[in-house]
Amino acid sequence: MPHRKPHLPTKICPVCQRPFAWRKKWARDWENVVYCSARCRREKRGC
Repeated sequence: MPHRKPHLPTKICPVCQRPFAWRKKWARDWENVVYCSARCRREKRGC
């Protein structure tokens, strides 16, 4: 049986509108993570 992680928190990326899950590298800064990837961060829409 494959290992699954359904209990991880998720957010919606404001650029691509896709859900993305918590990653260990974001553990200390999850509250401030907004984009799912570096590509979406670069392509963010002007506010």
